[in-house]
Amino acid sequence: MMNSLTPLPYAAPPFLFYSTAKDCILKQFVLCFFYNILLKVYSLETLLGFDSDKTNTNSLRPKKGKSLLTKTKNFVSIDIETTGLSTVFDEIIEIGAIKYQNGEPIDTFSSLIKPIEPIDEFITELTGITNEMLESAPSLYSALPSFLEFIEDNIIVGHNVNFDINFLYDACEQYDYKSLSNDFIDTMRVSRRLYKDWENHKLDTLINYFNLNKRELHRGLDDCKLTALCYLKMIEDEHFEEAMIISHKHKHKKPLSLKELVAEEGHENPDCLLYGKVCVFTGALESFTRKEAAQLVINIGGICDNSITKKTNFLILGNNDYCKSIKDGKSSKQKKAEKLIASGADLTIIPESVFLEIIQDN
Repeated sequence: MMNSLTPLPYAAPPFLFYSTAKDCILKQFVLCFFYNILLKVYSLETLLGFDSDKTNTNSLRPKKGKSLLTKTKNFVSIDIETTGLSTVFDEIIEIGAIKYQNGEPIDTFSSLIKPIEPIDEFITELTGITNEMLESAPSLYSALPSFLEFIEDNIIVGHNVNFDINFLYDACEQYDYKSLSNDFIDTMRVSRRLYKDWENHKLDTLINYFNLNKRELHRGLDDCKLTALCYLKMIEDEHFEEAMIISHKHKHKKPLSLKELVAEEGHENPDCLLYGKVCVFTGALESFTRKEAAQLVINIGGICDNSITKKTNFLILGNNDYCKSIKDGKSSKQKKAEKLIASGADLTIIPESVFLEIIQDN
């Protein structure tokens, strides 16, 4: 089991620095490709610092809280800034949180985090955070206990908050701190259910819809405040409770074959990484249903399949937490994909966060 002082068994390639948003996504794609190469040498548990002997659960994050679709005015809104999308390769550089009681802010937490590696120009342009600002900041190891004390056992609210929670959860595990097990509300998930006809559900789209002050930079406390305001606006929508109901009326019907989906006109994009590529999904996606995700791929010009074959180019990993058939944290699709990768197949495994960034950029 690796600890805070144990280096991962690789060094990220020196060309993985980027200066534009598209380069950021390309970096994540290359990192996932590099990670898939590492799968040929190291086990998934070694790469993630996960000791399979310490738990009998089905998930790599067995103590992670539940994703809720509920109305509350008592919560903690959180946002982190990172050097990229990968919990394996990238680092947290800022943590922000605002505590709300009865819909009003009562306390704040904010800390820059000094990363191991210097940040690049794109991150500085995106956040306004510079290497000089981070030079005197505390390490993640030092700052994390204060953050955990601040949030206590409150419900967490955030936009695409699985991203933030996964980074923080893994850091807690790495440093042997208390597990981050708070239940959480993802405002992106709420938005997708409440405003199904929208073209996208980015935070900026919600900000514009509710006529809130536009954000100039991606910073922790500013994003916390705007996310909380969007959530408080959404729960006042007269259709909120109806939209949040998870229907099981089609539970016993034959599942839809993704091959049956037809592309909607006007969305094809030959420049997208997924264009012309065969994509397969496994696990429960947090941001949308599998059908919705597959439709996005097909609209761009990609191809969706139901199972892993030698023709598969991308396997998109969802959450396996609640699948009883999974015995060791990996679905049968993931196991088959890893075997194909080890044999030299042109196949890349990417997490939902990377898939989401690729889709949103298009």
